[in-house]
Amino acid sequence: MRTLDDLLAEGVAGRTVLVRSDLNVPLDGARITDDGRIRASLPTLSALARAGARVIVAAHLGRPKGGPDPKYSLAPVAARLGELVGQPVRLVGLADGPPELADGEVALLENIRFDPRETSKDDAERGALADELAALTGTNGAFVSDGFGVVHRKQASVYDIATRLPAYTGGLVRAEVDVLRRLTESPQRPYLVVLGGSKVSDKLAVIEALLPKVDALLVGGGMCFTFLAAQGHGVGKSLLETDQVDNCRRLLDSGKIVLPVDVVVADAFAADANTRTVPADEIPDGWLGLDIGPASVAAFADRLAGAKTVFWNGPMGVFEMAPFADGTRGVAQAIIDGGAYSVVGGGDSAAAVRALGLDEAGFSHISTGGGASLEYLEGKTLPGLLALEQG
Repeated sequence: MRTLDDLLAEGVAGRTVLVRSDLNVPLDGARITDDGRIRASLPTLSALARAGARVIVAAHLGRPKGGPDPKYSLAPVAARLGELVGQPVRLVGLADGPPELADGEVALLENIRFDPRETSKDDAERGALADELAALTGTNGAFVSDGFGVVHRKQASVYDIATRLPAYTGGLVRAEVDVLRRLTESPQRPYLVVLGGSKVSDKLAVIEALLPKVDALLVGGGMCFTFLAAQGHGVGKSLLETDQVDNCRRLLDSGKIVLPVDVVVADAFAADANTRTVPADEIPDGWLGLDIGPASVAAFADRLAGAKTVFWNGPMGVFEMAPFADGTRGVAQAIIDGGAYSVVGGGDSAAAVRALGLDEAGFSHISTGGGASLEYLEGKTLPGLLALEQG
């Protein structure tokens, strides 16, 4: 794959470069609550601007239903991106044609998913949109893929555009691939994986792919209750996927899965609910588990202390509510304290690191692409990377 460094070496002054970034940040109204993905995009965008490129950024926000929706406008992102790059970033529409940019200036296209062709399953429809995107760059344009969080999508601004323009791998995508290749090909041992999140069904494929490769897999979050049910324990009103119990029982036969020994339960899904900590096999009827307990944190920390490589994806509990944040905070801190080569697998895990005030520098790498990271570890072909390899 050709890289951003290759493009910069060719020279970009006066050239228009289309960059696919992942700027899908969480919003509270028009307020960005976590700008981590915007900050992660800066090195590539800044390098191009400093070198004199005219930069057009394509990105999406949320899942608009086939047309423009003010709720999903990238206007707040353009404002924040402008603050971070140190110059105004104009929000422009695709239908307006090529934006007028001076060398070193940056423009942001409005949410690319406002155009239904972006996510179409029809190759011709996506191709038509890719042609329009390529036309924005004029003669001697280039494309840089720097949104790792979307490389697992066969979409116009991710896959098809890379067949229309000279395509290069951005610094962010290249770093992500290097990290994940290290996890899949040459992890130092012991290699431990910490998985959380809500559903076993969401992580089943990656669990099956990882179990033969890891020394232990520590399970928390809502998904742990289906595993506990597979051991024959009652889980009260906790999240339970009954159709996954047999799969969990089969996975437990590996002997590598480590489950919580205690959990924090509540009588309602609310921050002000009544709570108590109980053994994992003694969840009361009518109560639901919302976090792993302190004994589980200690047991997981003991395991993590001896690890050389750690991959973490998914919170240990409902960290957004203070009474149920200690499990995620404790396990994350244990990963930091253990000093292993540690990778945070994006998504809610990365959000938790920032929301809980943990030291981001304590981890070796914080991914920007939860779903893409998991699919890479599953061994799937990622269309956005395939296009770059074939370009």
